[in-house]
Amino acid sequence: MIVATGQFVVTPDWRTNAQTCVELMAQAAQGQASLLVLPEAILARDDADPFFSVKAAQPLDGGFLSLLRSESQRNNLTTVLTVHVPSTQGRALNTLVVLRGGEIIAQYAKLHLYDAFNMQESARVDAGQQLPPLITVEGMQVGLMTCYDLRFPDLAMALALQGAELLVLPSAWVRGPLKEQHWATLLSARALDTTCYIVASSECGTKNIGLSRVIDPQGVTIASATQEPQLIFAEATPERVAQTRESLPVLKHRRFAAPYLL
Repeated sequence: MIVATGQFVVTPDWRTNAQTCVELMAQAAQGQASLLVLPEAILARDDADPFFSVKAAQPLDGGFLSLLRSESQRNNLTTVLTVHVPSTQGRALNTLVVLRGGEIIAQYAKLHLYDAFNMQESARVDAGQQLPPLITVEGMQVGLMTCYDLRFPDLAMALALQGAELLVLPSAWVRGPLKEQHWATLLSARALDTTCYIVASSECGTKNIGLSRVIDPQGVTIASATQEPQLIFAEATPERVAQTRESLPVLKHRRFAAPYLL
């Protein structure tokens, strides 16, 4: 199947961001993609206020996702992204949503909050409490992760052991010393750990790095974006996963009992 990943600069205006998402969805569908991954926390952002997106949080039936769901009704595309959804007392859940046919077919609250590199996501965001589900796209099993989850191989492995052949990763990967190297290394490592494709999107702009990528099960980058707004495409096949797992059967060779259940 054809997969796509899109990146853009998230603005403080949710309507502007929704329109950008709608345009990327339409372009991905026109490019015959079955799966589109967009960045993390794309409802609204202001670089001067790290919690602007939390303050702008909307429920799942709010205006932002309503516009995206309307676009989703026009094609067979499966679209993955994250938004902040209100929880309690000015806090929010960083919630991954999967759209198809105008409906939210799956959701996942981010497990690992970014309390690192002098940032503290948990100050205003509540951590999820459940492992993400698998979804099926064009016959392939797809596992869901969000940004900082990439640094925790346990989650990727748990999804692979449940049958995932492809992992998606909406992200807002923050700039900083060595962060681009971390991004590239971790994406390839998780692909090799699990022998899964990885379709990763990162917001671009002054704060985040962009550099969205599609990685194959051998850890090879088969499509990559620059630091500018962009939509990229690649092909993912179950045959490539099966061939890799036959020659590199790391999932079968594991000597540890299945971990990672919350």
